[in-house]
Amino acid sequence: MNITTIKENDVDIAIISSNEILITDVQSALDFMATINYETGCNRVILSKSALCEDFFNLRTQLAGEIFQKFINYRMKMAIVGDFSVYTSHSLKDFINESNNGKDLFFLSNEKQAIEKLSTV
Repeated sequence: MNITTIKENDVDIAIISSNEILITDVQSALDFMATINYETGCNRVILSKSALCEDFFNLRTQLAGEIFQKFINYRMKMAIVGDFSVYTSHSLKDFINESNNGKDLFFLSNEKQAIEKLSTV
């Protein structure tokens, strides 16, 4: 995992790049948040969709909801970047739309959109 930090609109954002899946369950999400906070002090993070296990995108597993709740509890905002059009689940599309209209978790197509969103919420 490689962590880069930027400052946009006076907001620090951690940008994570990784060739491996970083979040596979609730505990790995908690470990991920702790690492980001400890190493950068940032409470806003950009993560590629490929760093999340596929179960995250299957709402029946409830993994997305459980992880999302941890991010809210620890006051960390996250933008997940990638192509979400590959998913056909109406429930997931609704979850993505709801999240994008909120202020904590976003599903965006590129890093530029993620930086803009996280630096203004």
